[in-house]
Amino acid sequence: MTDHEQHDKEAEENIKRVVEEHGWYVCKFLATDYLPSFCYTIGLWKNYQHPELISFGLTTDTLHSILNIGGDLVRNGQKLKANTEYDDFFEQSSAMIIDVHERNLKDYFGYGIWYNEGDFPAMQIIWKDRYGKFPWEKRFDKNFIHWQPLLDRNFNFKYREEKNLGVFTTRQHLELGEPIVRVYHDNDGDWQFLTGNQKLEDARIVSLEVMVQRDKTLNELFNLEYGEFAERNSPSDKWIRGKE
Repeated sequence: MTDHEQHDKEAEENIKRVVEEHGWYVCKFLATDYLPSFCYTIGLWKNYQHPELISFGLTTDTLHSILNIGGDLVRNGQKLKANTEYDDFFEQSSAMIIDVHERNLKDYFGYGIWYNEGDFPAMQIIWKDRYGKFPWEKRFDKNFIHWQPLLDRNFNFKYREEKNLGVFTTRQHLELGEPIVRVYHDNDGDWQFLTGNQKLEDARIVSLEVMVQRDKTLNELFNLEYGEFAERNSPSDKWIRGKE
């Protein structure tokens, strides 16, 4: 057994134990230089037939606390409703509950999918900014716009960047239709979508949205960290990730 397999086994046993003792488990993921923090529950679906909960962008301790508040509400018999505002999660603000689209599940609920043996319903807890605005409202603080990916939408374009962001690709892809087989997310934030046989003079710049529209499998790489890359031999192969 590899160290990774042993780590997974220990994590799975711990999740089972906590769910059995407490009713649910909270998986915690720290923010990186590129991606926001997030936490989600495991156990609400099996134990209470209630969608699992997820939230993003605050400290993991705070996220853990608000998910536990949600878990307590569920355990006490309350069914949280989508598109409904609640005052239970924060002392001086309210939060909105939205549904998580099934096409966004696998991006975040890894151990949840393992525990539930497949897909399950989930809901997201959305917090307001310092001005009392939700991310979809006018005058929402743009500094926080990428801290909360909205999982009821955006499944056709999952990247954090704007759709019109200029990215690098090749003449071979745009003019000859050759597939993208290597993707770089550079340390400076640039994206490169390459065919593998390009020369410097073959470089072209298009919008990120155009790339995703041309090849929907590129959506799988929205969470490549700075300095990471992904490659494959052909479009039918899975992406293999690495770091420079």
